[in-house]
Amino acid sequence: MASAVIFLCFFFFLLCTSHAANDTQANFLNCFLEATGGSSSSPSMIYTPNDTSNFATLYRSSIQNLRFLSSGAETPSFLILPSVAHDAQAAVLCCRLHGVRLRVRSGGHDYEGLSYVSFTSTDEPFAVLDLSGLRSIEVDAADHTAWVGAGATLGEVYYNVAAASPTDGFPAGICSTVGVGGHISGGGIGSLHRKYGLAADNVVDVRMVNAEGELLTRETMGEDLFWAIRGGGAANFGIVVAYKLRLVPVPPKLTVFSVSRTLGQGATRLLNSWQSIAPRLADDLWIRVSVIAIGEAPANRTIQATFQGLFLGPRGATLAAIQKSFPELGVRAEDCNELSWVESTLYFGGHALNNTRALLNRQPAFNSSFKAKSDFVREPISEEAWEGIWKVMMEGEEEPLEMIFEPWGGRHWEIEDDAIAFPHRKGNLYNIQYFMRWFETQTEVTERHLTWMRRLYDYMAPHVSSNPRAAYINYKDIDLGCSTEGRTSYKEASAWGIRYFLRNFDKLAKVKARVDPENYFWNEQGIPPFAAW
Repeated sequence: MASAVIFLCFFFFLLCTSHAANDTQANFLNCFLEATGGSSSSPSMIYTPNDTSNFATLYRSSIQNLRFLSSGAETPSFLILPSVAHDAQAAVLCCRLHGVRLRVRSGGHDYEGLSYVSFTSTDEPFAVLDLSGLRSIEVDAADHTAWVGAGATLGEVYYNVAAASPTDGFPAGICSTVGVGGHISGGGIGSLHRKYGLAADNVVDVRMVNAEGELLTRETMGEDLFWAIRGGGAANFGIVVAYKLRLVPVPPKLTVFSVSRTLGQGATRLLNSWQSIAPRLADDLWIRVSVIAIGEAPANRTIQATFQGLFLGPRGATLAAIQKSFPELGVRAEDCNELSWVESTLYFGGHALNNTRALLNRQPAFNSSFKAKSDFVREPISEEAWEGIWKVMMEGEEEPLEMIFEPWGGRHWEIEDDAIAFPHRKGNLYNIQYFMRWFETQTEVTERHLTWMRRLYDYMAPHVSSNPRAAYINYKDIDLGCSTEGRTSYKEASAWGIRYFLRNFDKLAKVKARVDPENYFWNEQGIPPFAAW
């Protein structure tokens, strides 16, 4: 049956591409279909734009940022959905052999769309390898580990871990539709990171396809490559098809809370205190802040700061911990909910608490465009400076721009800057994510929003890290620099590489030179081999 399906796919796509595609593309298609014909009883599928209904539906299925669909960026010549690791190997070998570039998509949250579009000025065709079919999750509750396919979402991980063990969790992000592959490879901040470190800190093994099409594990890839793909963006070095995760202990009940304050209710004073207190709280207590301008017109606006928290313990212990460390926040018993760990992921993800199956929904939560940027803060920002920041935020005429403050400290400060490729550890008080979403598709609307975002980012320069002004790779930002020539020099890549990876950038480029010297896994903001032109 499998061979019959492959034959029909092969015949159909040859018909579709015989008139429209060049020899390179036809040869690649032939190579891939032959290489995967006997690999699985559920064979991988491959689509071209000529199959207008299936291609468009599947291509758009996990795209979270719609602005790239109308930006003039190049879309793929092929969409590949592997069902087994062997088919990812075939994709690499056939793509390289026939001059087709390869992009890898897990959940589709890539902030600048580089996992599914191309801004290159060359005419090279490219394929998107969509890993959503590689999302099996095998939890070993006795060993407190889980093998997770890189195409799984965080929500699927949380659901399956909780189903296997109510006292195990995993420290990763709060958005359930984010793909495991990208999130973990860039670091992975979440509500448990002060207690247990990043998602990438808790990876103990991987299965990865390298530029030669070989399937590697930690044992066979070497520790330098295993180091690089935890925080350095795995797609720079190959295709991780599965991660082995170390699960972490969570209590049967923990407590979440949320309180909001406007300027008139002391938001500035509270945030000013938070930035020094939050990184030094007990590891069991995590409090982040979301700040947004509310009100219809600039003259009627104010700032609202929402303090969201999680404590690894019951309500009474939560209130006692806050009263001891941050009493001015004014958290009351009625602001708190006692939940299981998996229910807390629903809470922070905006889902109903009685529907854990919502974590299995892979569909984008919004049909919109967005832009984000990031910063790290190493010294407290003064109250006077906050007042200036609020003024800028309230003057905007576009959609509200949100600032999200994630506290550091705890495990972050204990782990060395070079323990994995993610380098932003000691000395940072917190991370800032600037985030703006809009729903119009016109180019001029997008440009207005981007201009407004860049204005606030420029205004923040005196208050954040410098030399370099650091950034978080999972909040990818092509404003930091990018290449569109299909190749990148080490010097050129330093513009963004040093900001994402600080002193770890050199080592990442040297690992790249060893494992992918021809820079096959190139993208516009990638890591080139150290000895690149």
